[in-house]
Amino acid sequence: MQIKVVKNILDASRRIAAENRALFDQHGIYVINLMSSPGAGKTSLVENTIRTLQNDFGIGVIEGDIQDSYDAERIGRLGVPVVQINTGGACHLDGNMIRETFTNFDFAAIDLLIVENVGNLVCPAEFEIGENAKVMLLSTPEGADKPAKYPLMFAESKVLLINKIDLAPYVDFDLDKARRDALAINPDLEIFEISCKTGTGLEQWLEWLRQKIASVKKR
Repeated sequence: MQIKVVKNILDASRRIAAENRALFDQHGIYVINLMSSPGAGKTSLVENTIRTLQNDFGIGVIEGDIQDSYDAERIGRLGVPVVQINTGGACHLDGNMIRETFTNFDFAAIDLLIVENVGNLVCPAEFEIGENAKVMLLSTPEGADKPAKYPLMFAESKVLLINKIDLAPYVDFDLDKARRDALAINPDLEIFEISCKTGTGLEQWLEWLRQKIASVKKR
């Protein structure tokens, strides 16, 4: 009985995510589900992305945290619409939580919706929210063993951003191992080495994002 209940919950979650995706497609919105452990640099990446792209695209942000609104306040200062979701203990966002934010956005004015998921290397990868792509952010101080330890995150993602690459020489981060293990799990994974602090590699990430937004708009 418990297995049936869990299956029903997951089926309902997937259905809601599909409905979200249909709505996003209708409005020509590209949606990324940004995932990482706490402190990897998700909010800094979102800030950098907004600063570079907001003159060319309409951007909206959904911030997911267990508690507090600090990250949403940071993003709000950049002048883009942002909604904070506090899960109250849940380790991930799901499609229903995302759907509850829709009345706060003018979808006609949005080209890119960034969902910053709760900092966690397990749960967020298990739930779809209606995104076009899951994007995984791994920071070098976390160590190169994370793909092998948390394979689902890397298997489900379309992009792996290796952040804080400027710190790699000081934290003994084995870049070759991280790349090798990640690609063994997901051979189609696109990998960018970046630093949100110095700006290294960000243009490659932003160009990838520009192309994806444009591809949705052409449909």
